[in-house]
Amino acid sequence: MLPPVVVAEMLSQPGLAPQIADLIDAVVMLELRDGYWKRAGETRARVLAKGRRARLADALIAQACIDHGVPLITHDAGFQHFAAVSALRLLP
Repeated sequence: MLPPVVVAEMLSQPGLAPQIADLIDAVVMLELRDGYWKRAGETRARVLAKGRRARLADALIAQACIDHGVPLITHDAGFQHFAAVSALRLLP
């Protein structure tokens, strides 16, 4: 499953091979639930209040995973800040 923002990021790559685009299309995209935008903003605000960096795209990715109770597979250490203030579960 992929958060919608991840789909947009992946499909934004210039010169993306059509086969890769087809693979991305075949993966289930997490649905945005009611109140998603508000919760994403609140989660991001909690990270920022701790004096940590919180990119908007990362907040949107984190919130989609939180809302569906699915872990986020990432090597981006910035998501640790979101996990510290929310129910985000991370897998390396």
